[in-house]
Amino acid sequence: TPPELLLNNDIPDHGRLRKVVARDFSPSGVAVLREKVEQTTHERLDVLQRQAPGADLFAQVLDHIPATVDCQLLGIPLSDREYYRPLSHTVQVASDADVPELLNQFWGVYNYLTDLVTGARPTYADGLIQRFVASRADSEPPLNDKELVGILLGVLIGGDQNILTVLTKSVYTLLAAPELWQQLVEDPRLIPEAVEELLRLIPLGTISTFPRLASVDLEGPWGLIPEGSIIYADAFAANRDPAAFPEPLAIRLDRKGARHLQFGYGMHNCMGAALARLEITTVLQILVQRFPNLRLAVPADQVPWIDGIILRRPARLPVLGFTST
Repeated sequence: TPPELLLNNDIPDHGRLRKVVARDFSPSGVAVLREKVEQTTHERLDVLQRQAPGADLFAQVLDHIPATVDCQLLGIPLSDREYYRPLSHTVQVASDADVPELLNQFWGVYNYLTDLVTGARPTYADGLIQRFVASRADSEPPLNDKELVGILLGVLIGGDQNILTVLTKSVYTLLAAPELWQQLVEDPRLIPEAVEELLRLIPLGTISTFPRLASVDLEGPWGLIPEGSIIYADAFAANRDPAAFPEPLAIRLDRKGARHLQFGYGMHNCMGAALARLEITTVLQILVQRFPNLRLAVPADQVPWIDGIILRRPARLPVLGFTST
């Protein structure tokens, strides 16, 4: 991946790039998108209600929400989704079956964003892309096109495919264990805490974190990690550490205590964490309110899955009980 990606930068360059998005992706910054999340969710649930029993909640509802919100956030036409989403989907699955084609798809997304940043493709004035371009000189030194693309790549892909993946698996988990769904139906006030518990236990894909390189000798209870070593921090194991989370494999929707590491920690903490929380929480609140009797139309172990390195989620969610109360 290009060196300009936030993931590939450490001090001091990371701070210079990160501050560009810090305000927009803070909890208060993403709060302006709540109305769009609510509107899109209700519109798609209206579509679902017109379908026959066993309709696909993923295709009819969930698949539309993060992408629609992401387009508004970035200021790109909704019609562009038909072009870039197949590319970003392949990038996040990250299959090693055809690496040249995977790279081809990645550069397709990258070049699409380059066209948006340079004005070769149209964008809307109220979106992040035009605002970031207009304020590029506020950074020292000013941001170049590649740096802007490196920042926005995480927004385009992560704000859509990553949020969609965790949202889909959260809904699947609740419907696969009806007692959990019923718990939220009876007490919707639990939903924000429930989202944190689901985030703790549900991995995004099949890898935990990206490997890092030790810049100095590092000594601790594990022994010595020599300078130059490749380190793979296992956030999955940390999120299931019994010393931090009693009965770590139990899903407790009212769990309190230690903070999970699903969004990382420190400098590389996921910049989209507040947006993911907003979307997942809002969608669950509306689903529970409108369709308290929602349930899977097939046994949970018969739901088909997409298996990818960064993206792993149900491919379909056939459901029943989507009638208004």
